[in-house]
Amino acid sequence: MPVHYLTRQDGIYSSPDEAYNALRDALKQLDDPYTRFMTPQEFQAFEQQTQGELVGIGLQLTEAPDHALTVVKPIDQSPALAAGLKPGDQIVKIDGRTTEGMTVADAAQQIRGEAGTQVTLTVQRENTSPFDVTLTRARIQIPAVVSAVHQENNHRVGYIRLSEFSAHSADEMRAAITSLKQQNVDEFVLDLRDNPGGRLDQGVAIARMWINDGDIVRTVDRHGDAEQVRANHTALTDLPLAVLVNGHSASASEILTGALKDDHRASIVGTQTFGKALVQSVNSLADGSGLNVTIAHYFTPSGLDINHRGISPDKVVPLSDEQQKELMSHPDEIGTAQDPQYQEAIEALEAAS
Repeated sequence: MPVHYLTRQDGIYSSPDEAYNALRDALKQLDDPYTRFMTPQEFQAFEQQTQGELVGIGLQLTEAPDHALTVVKPIDQSPALAAGLKPGDQIVKIDGRTTEGMTVADAAQQIRGEAGTQVTLTVQRENTSPFDVTLTRARIQIPAVVSAVHQENNHRVGYIRLSEFSAHSADEMRAAITSLKQQNVDEFVLDLRDNPGGRLDQGVAIARMWINDGDIVRTVDRHGDAEQVRANHTALTDLPLAVLVNGHSASASEILTGALKDDHRASIVGTQTFGKALVQSVNSLADGSGLNVTIAHYFTPSGLDINHRGISPDKVVPLSDEQQKELMSHPDEIGTAQDPQYQEAIEALEAAS
């Protein structure tokens, strides 16, 4: 898009920050939380996320109940995995700075840096003495899909967890569905809980892997011009499907969920989704900053406007605070017998068979 330089009545802005603040103030008048300005650093991080990549060491962290920064798992083919870091390791220092009182977001900011540079973590593992690990940062592709075969009673269930709709999501989903079919699964559970969305094209591509015929989504721009997106007879499977959602399933997750529900392709289990029915266009500016601008509103195949409403599951299964804390503290229990929503999804599949 064309780049327009901002000027004040008394001349050119004295600094980029002054211009950025003026642009943020102007965008506030639109009263749209999804239209936003990003600094070059924010835009770079956003681009890496939508591309499914990061520059760092590839470590997923969580805050344990005692507030210690704890490793959930190292990402495959990452410096963290190569260095031997393990789930349950506690990160007590980053480059000599204590992590006490540090949030996961703060720690991630400290750990990230340019590819080829190094960071030293002080690690506490079980009852051993703390030890230092020096890692070299690298560009890492973040997997969006995790899949496995679960034996549930007499059924083989293909479990797929999709964490976001990044540039590689559709390719990863295709590979997961194909692999699970080769392992002779009887049915599928697609887990979209806590998936904030992402790229619309990836949501449509994934919907077409599950839906052979029918509408997927209708978008309407600010001029009232509508575009209907349909399935194109390229579904990879017609096996029974249950979808897990919650209040953090948003945007492209809701497009996919709405299509699967309205086309009667899947049973939806969990809690009300987030309710974001807006489409954004991403625009880069000359100095490396960017604008994320709302350009359209979308509707589910049945014509439902879910904005600020969300999608209601076929089977509502809330989690108590205690159950949520348990799953957050033990992410390996997600999608297992210890996960009440997953168990309800299995029951929904059995009831439909």
